[in-house]
Amino acid sequence: VVKGIKEFGAFVEFMPGKQGLLHISEISWKRLETMDGIFNEGDTVKVKLIGLDPKTGKFKLSHKALLPRPEQAPREERGPQQG
Repeated sequence: VVKGIKEFGAFVEFMPGKQGLLHISEISWKRLETMDGIFNEGDTVKVKLIGLDPKTGKFKLSHKALLPRPEQAPREERGPQQG
């Protein structure tokens, strides 16, 4: 359930009492310029837990991970995270 919306994404409660960030880049395979009209507070959205920040304990969520990859979408190459 969407609990809050910011310009960079949405905060989603994915389990009772557990919220995470659904970053704008993890909503769709298409590039979204803005969050306008994407979600409203109270909307139900399916998400996948894709990460946990060990320093902050914040949850990272994805909706596009549950969507089929379009043929033209480049595969993301992720190297070691820097922090």
